[in-house]
Amino acid sequence: MALRHAVLAALLGGEYSGYQLTKIFDVGVSNFWYAAPQQLYAELTKLEAHGLIAGREVVQTGRPNKRVFTVTEAGAAELAAFAATPPKPLLIRDDLAVKVHAVDHVDPGPVIEQLRERAEEAAVRLAFFEQTLLRIRGDLDEETFLRGENVGPYLSCLAGCRLEREMRDWCLETARTLTERAAHAERTTP
Repeated sequence: MALRHAVLAALLGGEYSGYQLTKIFDVGVSNFWYAAPQQLYAELTKLEAHGLIAGREVVQTGRPNKRVFTVTEAGAAELAAFAATPPKPLLIRDDLAVKVHAVDHVDPGPVIEQLRERAEEAAVRLAFFEQTLLRIRGDLDEETFLRGENVGPYLSCLAGCRLEREMRDWCLETARTLTERAAHAERTTP
């Protein structure tokens, strides 16, 4: 997947400025794709140059004018072709997992601390995604909402919740295991 597909998917919800798109990425897309604002603005320029999105200027009073973008037919076709291709395997490159892998040969103290910090970060993101689910769903219960239209953002946010919950739980369990091992080693070392 390229950033272009994530931007096209985010723009399916309507007509957005670059600033609004950065907020959408922070809120709705961050669980599966991270992009810095500079990357998003550069991608908007490329997508418009390739005819995959159309931009127009909105005149504002008391504020600078802004450009807003929508997906074109060519952009929708690009996204449809992308959706039809087999996904690439999920690749994880996590330095904390490498540290845990090597923990038998390094001081476990810093690794345990980093696991606890990561668990806290995951808990914060999990709470954010859970609030996002409630906001998207509104007054509807999940079963009713999922029978309606426009469930894609909700379903991808559900994946974010599950990933963050699993990360939090793994970090806490791993930190607990390593802490217990370190305590046992201290008690049995003469």
